Amino acid sequence: MRLYNTLTKKIEKFTPQKGKIVTFYTCGPTVYDYTHIGHMRTYTNNDLLKRTLLYLGFKVKHVMNITDVGHLTGDDDTGEDKLEKGAKKAKKTVWEVASFFTDYFFKTTDALNILQPDIVCKATDHIQEMIEMIKKLEKKGFVYQTKEAIYFDVSKFKDYGKLSHQKLEEKIQKAREEVYIDPEKKHPADFALWFFTVGRFANHTMRWPSPWGDGFPGWHIECSAMSTKYLGQPIDIHAGGVDHIPVHHENEIAQSEAANDKKFVRFWFHNNFLMVDGKKMSKSLGNFYTIDDLKKHQIEPLAIRYFFLQTHYQKVANFTWEAAKSAQNSYNNLKKIIQELQSDHSSKSYKSYKTYKSYQTHFIKIISDNLQIPKALALLWQVIHDQSLTPKEKLSLIYDFDQVFGLKLKDIKAKEVPKEIINLAEQRKKYRIEKNFQKADEIRKKIETLGYQIEDLPQNQYKIKIK
Repeated sequence: MRLYNTLTKKIEKFTPQKGKIVTFYTCGPTVYDYTHIGHMRTYTNNDLLKRTLLYLGFKVKHVMNITDVGHLTGDDDTGEDKLEKGAKKAKKTVWEVASFFTDYFFKTTDALNILQPDIVCKATDHIQEMIEMIKKLEKKGFVYQTKEAIYFDVSKFKDYGKLSHQKLEEKIQKAREEVYIDPEKKHPADFALWFFTVGRFANHTMRWPSPWGDGFPGWHIECSAMSTKYLGQPIDIHAGGVDHIPVHHENEIAQSEAANDKKFVRFWFHNNFLMVDGKKMSKSLGNFYTIDDLKKHQIEPLAIRYFFLQTHYQKVANFTWEAAKSAQNSYNNLKKIIQELQSDHSSKSYKSYKTYKSYQTHFIKIISDNLQIPKALALLWQVIHDQSLTPKEKLSLIYDFDQVFGLKLKDIKAKEVPKEIINLAEQRKKYRIEKNFQKADEIRKKIETLGYQIEDLPQNQYKIKIK
């Protein structure tokens, strides 16, 4: 397996630290609003990586967080807590909002056939672990306290910026261009580990006692504390969106490595953006679409998964309703072909084993090369159109490849051909053997009037299709 590593900016050979077990952490949702198609693309690509690892014989220990506190509207510690904002908008408690949108997230991922993590950890269930990590950082001299918060001092961590490949001076200069609130902050790039429930957060609903005073954790410390608890350090693969590289993931590295004196992550896997009609998705533009919006446009969740398969995870994808409908048509066509292959009893043997194995070998090569899923999808259609393969071989390869694609192709059931049609087809076959082609043709026309077509195959075999 070869995978692009954001840390080194290279495609590298991936091997786990311990035998065949891969430790895999994915940044989960902040559950204050509806899961949208941008999230769907990220979690589908994470799923494709996980399924590929499983297909190649690895065992994956997958952990994902649920951010239900501490994520401010600005990643640079500006703005209000997203959960508090969501609660005001919905006129519900923060706990109700978190519960509702967590359920909606999993409803969405289940509909897209995304495999659930082995461990789902909520930030609010791991406050103590976060406090312990902050205490470690405090003991080692990486933090300082203001009236508003406890901050991580980025100038004390010599490798800060190694993921985004920005020098600290550049990051601080960039951060100065943003709005930040706390006047006691030493550097604009410093980030909060713990907010006190004073000043702008005096009315913050979620709060916990700590050695420094009542408050709530910063967003970045949550992932570090929970991933370390369940996976240790270093983690084999950490996944997330490219938008997390310059701030969130950079901060995770700094605090984790400073606290534990170990490398935090070996491979960083980042999914690129999903644009909508060539523009960034936003509610103000009215291009913020959920799974329910897709259904209103007669787009199945698995058809949107098919749409995601068409673009490599490192490339920007562009969603349009025309592209979504095209993906739906392709998915419908694929399902229809599978039904036809299932109902084709002309050959039950594997007559081209060498060709069959060569397709399998090629598929493994493609997916192992930095997850070239669009090429793998093209190979699937090549299999379908290969006349040297029997229907049984085609189906077997389709089902095999779908262990990675996750399109639930094995769940597609052939439509039952009525017994009346089968009896007519058998009568026609008898007439053809007797060379009574006039009678055979009469039956063929009768079959067609009943909504079916019959296709003649070698050695007096036939295939029945729905018109």
